[in-house]
Amino acid sequence: MEHSSPKTSSNTLDRLFHATLGKATAGISPASMLLAYMDWAIHLANSPGKQGELVQKALKKNTRFLNYVIQRLTHQGSELDEACCIEPLPQDKRFNSDEWKTLPFAFYAQSFLLTQQWWHNAIDSVQGMSKHHEDVVSFTTRQLLDMVSPSNFLLTNPDVLKVTQQESGMNLLRGAHNFIEDWERNHRGKGPVGIESFKVGGNIAATKGKVVYSNRLIELIQYSPTTEAVYAEPILFVPAWIMKYYILDLSEHNSMVKFLVDQGHTVFMISWKNPDEGDRDLRLVDYIDLGVMAALNQVMSILPDQKIHTVGYCLGGTLLTLAASALAKEDDTPIASITLFAAQVDFSEAGELMLFIDHSQLAYLEDMMWDQGYLDTKQMAGAFQLLRSNDLIWSKVLYDYLMGKRAPMNDLMAWNSDATRMPYLMHAEYLEKLFMNNDFSANRYQVHDKNVSLGDIRCPLFVVGAEKDHVAPWKSVYKIKSLTRTDVTFLLASGGHNAGIISEPGHDHRHYRVSLKKKGDKYIAPENWIETVAVKKGSWWPQWQSWLADKKTQDHALPLMGGGDRLVESMLDAPGQYVLGR
Repeated sequence: MEHSSPKTSSNTLDRLFHATLGKATAGISPASMLLAYMDWAIHLANSPGKQGELVQKALKKNTRFLNYVIQRLTHQGSELDEACCIEPLPQDKRFNSDEWKTLPFAFYAQSFLLTQQWWHNAIDSVQGMSKHHEDVVSFTTRQLLDMVSPSNFLLTNPDVLKVTQQESGMNLLRGAHNFIEDWERNHRGKGPVGIESFKVGGNIAATKGKVVYSNRLIELIQYSPTTEAVYAEPILFVPAWIMKYYILDLSEHNSMVKFLVDQGHTVFMISWKNPDEGDRDLRLVDYIDLGVMAALNQVMSILPDQKIHTVGYCLGGTLLTLAASALAKEDDTPIASITLFAAQVDFSEAGELMLFIDHSQLAYLEDMMWDQGYLDTKQMAGAFQLLRSNDLIWSKVLYDYLMGKRAPMNDLMAWNSDATRMPYLMHAEYLEKLFMNNDFSANRYQVHDKNVSLGDIRCPLFVVGAEKDHVAPWKSVYKIKSLTRTDVTFLLASGGHNAGIISEPGHDHRHYRVSLKKKGDKYIAPENWIETVAVKKGSWWPQWQSWLADKKTQDHALPLMGGGDRLVESMLDAPGQYVLGR
């Protein structure tokens, strides 16, 4: 895909048409979706054996369901624990209550689950169909079926009917009020209900520090020490530019920054600017130069005799490894170690986000970004919500609008609603070169006209994946062990992309696995690794902090804020200005 398309009138008209249509399709390419379904339909039409199998499955399912209906109606299976036609998948909690085992609601649930299973069989293993198109059709069909789940409607959900009867319909009035309130707030860009309780720089992102450096893309925050002496080597965080940095500095009890500062570490944090149309021409190399490299240089000027422990989260981790691979070609590198949180460097198995990435979809997204100058937060949020639609969309319909309740806002939810944009050229390059072409892991990616390779990195790595991560699946994160020639400590945390990382000490029901692969050790496949590494209870933060402390343990005098080159009073207080950009 070329970013320098000829500027003809027809080309401009096509791009404007795609950009306009994208607003109605939530950024999903109709052509990409149509191609996937045509691939499925054509190959299914040419597979009489598969068609016959599906007819047989339909007859068996209908017979099984009919027998179940007869048994229930004749009271032969009236007990609540009576075996059903089909059990929901373990992660499907929609039909868990005993109310769903009563009539006629048991019929609704069983019919829906059987239909859902049949459609899975209809899409799975159609000979000749591409794997990507199979995944797209399976995912899209699942979303369409979830829309008509009996759990989503008043008259077919026994739990909602029970509450409606108990409250004489007041839950529906509250639900209508909640819906109108949400619509108005979304229309005005005010964020979800309860977000006003969380103020950046007040009760979140409140760890004390100063902005010691800024350029057009970043502010660099240095946090104030809380101990009498500090570890010699500082820590530099590189968060993803798709998110506000303060997921790493939430409330006092779950702030990773505060945890590290209280342990005696000197911590620096990159805070990315929220780009607008004027930043449309920023490229990925600008994020390396103005972001990672500029921050490293500034930290070195503040602490000139010390190497730096670097930490990258999500896309920030990918960016950090790109920069570190470029620096590894130099005779001396300022990086002491690299820690990666839920960050991918090989995108060959990048999880369900790949459903939204193919040549048709990229061309469509590029035209939308070309028109706006950036990818909007709502367009990104829609894709992430679809990946967990039952948790993020339909559960809200049930809880907020049918039950008439409100889940209390928390700091992680408040942060999640404070999304950022991404510049046109940078995001187009990222999607094409890294996501689609996988240039980095194949040693094809260039930084300043020089190919970079993960194999050049020699500093130790600490890599964290999360068991339920839909954005950066842990098996994809694990691939870095086979791409580097250095010591890699791999830790698998419980939880998802965000909750697995924000896993502070004292958090209930947390666990992790961790092991060290030394340079030269034989590779162990992730499926075998998870079976052989013991589970440890509790937060993984102390384990990581001990790993950092072991690198250089002597105490060091407290560093001057900003290196002492200018008056502290002239510096902006953390969290700075960029994080407040809307």
